[in-house]
Order: sequence, then C-alpha cells, then structure tokens
Amino acid sequence: MSYIKQAKHILKQESAGIEHVAKLLGEDFNNTIEAILEANTKGYKVVIFGVGKCEPIGDKICATLNSTGVTSVVLHVQNALHGDLGLLKNGDVVIALSYSGETNELLNLLPHIKRFNIHLTSITSKTTSSLAKHSDSVILCEVKEEACPLNLAPTTSSTAMLALGDALAMVLLQVRQFKAEDFARYHPGGSLGRALLLKVSDIMRRKETMAIITADKPVLQGLHQMNTHRCGACVIVNDEQKLQAIFTHGDFARAYEANQQIGEHQISVFTHGKRLPIHIQQNVLAVEALKLFEQYNIDEIVVVDNDLHVVGLIDIQDLAQHQLI
Repeated sequence: MSYIKQAKHILKQESAGIEHVAKLLGEDFNNTIEAILEANTKGYKVVIFGVGKCEPIGDKICATLNSTGVTSVVLHVQNALHGDLGLLKNGDVVIALSYSGETNELLNLLPHIKRFNIHLTSITSKTTSSLAKHSDSVILCEVKEEACPLNLAPTTSSTAMLALGDALAMVLLQVRQFKAEDFARYHPGGSLGRALLLKVSDIMRRKETMAIITADKPVLQGLHQMNTHRCGACVIVNDEQKLQAIFTHGDFARAYEANQQIGEHQISVFTHGKRLPIHIQQNVLAVEALKLFEQYNIDEIVVVDNDLHVVGLIDIQDLAQHQLI
C-alpha cells in the first residue's frame, strides 16, 4: 500500500472540492463583501459563529480578518446563550458557519441574533436549510463528497469552508488597498513585521563605528581600521566623503595570496576599476536591504545619502541581531 498515493488522492479530492465551491459563488458573496466594508468603515465588526468542526474554522477566519485590519471576533454559541451575546451590536456583520445548516445550537441562537440590526451571512451547503432561509446572504459550501473514505469526517467540506473564509479576507484586503506596511503594523512581533517597520537607519552601523579611509591610504591602514572597529570591510571614500569602493577581508585574503607585500600598497590598487559597490539609502525600509543581501549574496551594504555621502553600513550579522533573519 502506497501512503503517498493515498495522500495525493485525498489532496486531489479536496482541491476538486474547492474548485466546485468556486463555481457556486454568486451575488451573495458580493453582498457580504459590501456589508463588511460598510461595517468596517463605520467602526463595526464581524462576529463569527461556528459549532463542532466549524468552530476552529471560524477561529482561523477571524484571525485572518483581524490580521488584515477587519475587526472580528468569534462568539461561541453556548457562551452567547449565556450572556456573551452582549458582544453583538447593531451594525455588525454575522457570519454563521454550518455545513448542514441544521445545527440545533446555532438555530436556537438565531431568533436572538435576528433581534439585532445586523447582516447575517451563512456559509452552508444548501439554500434550503433552516440557517440559509433566515440569512441575508448565503455563500454555498457544497461538496460532492468528503475526502474521508467513509464520507463521514468533515474534510473536503471544512477545507472548502476555510478557503471561502480566505477568499472573503483576501478580497477585502484588495478592495481596501491593504498594503504590506499595514500588514506589518498588525504583526510587530514577527520577522516580517520588523523588516517592514524598521528602516535602514534603524539597523545600520553609524559612520563613527565604521572603517573608512581614502583611496590613497595603504592597505595596512585599512586593515588597522577594520580591526579597530571590528568589521569585515573598509569603505573607500573620496575627499568629499562620497562612496568610491569597498575593501573586504575577502579582498585582502585574495590579494595577499598573490602578493604578501601588499601592506604598503595604496588600497586603490585593489579597488581601481571596480564598479560602485552595492549601496542603499538610509530612509528606505530594512526589507529592501534584506532583498539586496539575498540577491547579490554579499556580507556588507554601504548606506549613503542622496549625494552618495557615506552615512553607515549594514553587515549581514546586523540582520540576525535585529531578528530580521
């Protein structure tokens, strides 16, 4: 028996289920998007209900909406029946998750929900279900069969319901022109958030801590500067402190292997003719520096102002120190 073959078959079944649900999307999906946009604009929220296997699906949909700036909460049905319904306010949008649309606990809650001036969207498998009949919008989540060989355990249906939640969240993200910087604002603790919120100036080594010399100085002085400042590169500037070149420990090792008397040579001998080194401006986001490190496979990036005056340096180790990698 091939376990991988079985797994591929299950994944294909679930993929087919999502494709089928995509074909069922209708005007009620648009209505739900419009209702959430209006609620979000006015400071109202999305309240999600789910029972059984739908409950963790609701948790994930809620988390995705919140992370993309749409205020959402999950309200557990039993808790709602015992006081937590006070969380629901006029103007909110309710999303009720039930594949059958006949879940008793959810149906018992419906009369109490309908007393509020809210928009009720159900994600369910049939428009004829009790839940669907009492909803303002119905997003169909009907699948032909579960991936479960017994056709019993919610598998394809729960995957499709989760995918529909993702579709709602991502359409809202695009319509609201939600940007990477906005996403980072809600994820300040992660490496993505740090990379998108920090600027190059926040992580760079300042000019006074760098090894900097002019091109007419000897290699030995450059090495002394690198050792003094404990850095792996010496930045070469002209008399106006504008960037000209960079001389690294790697450059020294290669030159020393060819000529062990290089210490008294001008450092320009080993940088002359080289193109301007990779550099970045201090006011851009740190993520741009991260991209340059990955693109060019380098260890240092010189930081400059608009006129190419050297103002700082980023070492690859600085990214780790700021938990960007």
